[in-house]
Amino acid sequence: MSDSPDYRAGFRTQTEEIENERLPVDGAFPAWLTGDLVGNGPGRFEAGETELRHWFDPFAMLRRFRIEDGTVTYANRFVESRDYAFAREHGGVRTPFPGTPPDRPLWTRVRQLLGGTFPDNPVIGVQRFGDEVAAITESPTALTVDLDTLETTGRIDLTEGLDSDLTLAHVHYDRDADAFFNLGVSYGRETVYTLFTRPGDGGAPTPLTRLRFDEAPYVHSFALTDRYVVVTVNAFGLDPARLLRGTVTRETFLDAFQPLDAPLRFLVLDRSTGERVATATAPPAFVYHHANAYERDGEVVVDLVAFDDERAVTGLELSNLRRDDPDLPRGDLCRYAVPLNGGEAAREVLHRGPVEFPVINYRAVNGERHRYVYLAETDGGSSLPTDIAKVDAESGTVRRWRESGTHPGEPLFVPAPDGDDEDDGVLLSVVLDPEADRSSLVCLDAETFTELGRARLPHRLPYGFHGQFYGPRVPGRSMA
Repeated sequence: MSDSPDYRAGFRTQTEEIENERLPVDGAFPAWLTGDLVGNGPGRFEAGETELRHWFDPFAMLRRFRIEDGTVTYANRFVESRDYAFAREHGGVRTPFPGTPPDRPLWTRVRQLLGGTFPDNPVIGVQRFGDEVAAITESPTALTVDLDTLETTGRIDLTEGLDSDLTLAHVHYDRDADAFFNLGVSYGRETVYTLFTRPGDGGAPTPLTRLRFDEAPYVHSFALTDRYVVVTVNAFGLDPARLLRGTVTRETFLDAFQPLDAPLRFLVLDRSTGERVATATAPPAFVYHHANAYERDGEVVVDLVAFDDERAVTGLELSNLRRDDPDLPRGDLCRYAVPLNGGEAAREVLHRGPVEFPVINYRAVNGERHRYVYLAETDGGSSLPTDIAKVDAESGTVRRWRESGTHPGEPLFVPAPDGDDEDDGVLLSVVLDPEADRSSLVCLDAETFTELGRARLPHRLPYGFHGQFYGPRVPGRSMA
């Protein structure tokens, strides 16, 4: 492995926590941009002497950028989960992580299985519940934090009131109803996904329907239109028997992940009642993230990032991502036309990857016809993105922002006040500079991709996953 500064810096532990520090700013952030950008992602890649194996395993570190009157104040802090406390105090893995088995005796692992003990390390994203913000993953547990200090303040059981064991980390927000849409999931003799709504303040959920499968497909996110919920059921999932045996053999979710004898499926559900309107299929593919969906002439158009096979999951082992020549899965931005009378969904490639983290002007066009999709794009030789791309889904043109030797994160869109066009606003991205051993928050004009401002952090952040921007004009979600 090379010792030169490169993308591996994104997969290296950062132990320093900053309480609240005003960052030096080059250029200028727009005067209208006010609020908190709250991101989530890996912070520590070891549990004592145990090296964590998969990108989804490391311990969660929140990073918060408070933007006001052109100033940026930064804080970062580990989420005080039980998993993190156990690793700090005992030097091991408490519960089964996606790619790393627990460092516990057999009888403890069996007890965890029988008692339904899941990891509570919330490393994927954040969600707002009324006045509280919580770090979340696909665990039933969300951990609330104080946005001023990032101190962990409490726990929320996301499955309370549901006949489910887990929920998805990607939810949708309906600002007109002040309600969230999400899916719960249970694996057993059959796999059941439960579509439900929850009030924006985090109140009790209302189940709408239960989707039953003989196999155990994996679903990471879904799409929402004005009238429908579109559940994209991957052609890949779990071998439940192998996962069960893993309690004894120390095999993990990663070991049990496999192709299914099934196509990619689109389940179109009425968003008011949960009634199934249509089922359509397409050749096998794997999907983490949807960009958007909308209704058009007897069909639903679904834009998403599609991978060819299970390497979308298995290829994210840290040993592969840290290689000189990583064998990376390639996701393409694809459009599926899903007929409302069922049958085959036609696929069109809008932009060849590798790309991920699709983002739109969520507040303006989620569920409606959109024109622009913003993505993190990788241009060879790296495990991490090298560009931010803006794909015009109408004309097919692509605009890019790149800075040599750096790795931009998810490009989060924040709309400008009283903007007339879909791309009136800014993109916020945390950019890793391995050679400088530090990260920066970069603000781009979303229309022109001109860099407006840059706030320089005092240290390097490991590459993150998902964030949200919460401000006076964006009280709910700004991406799915």
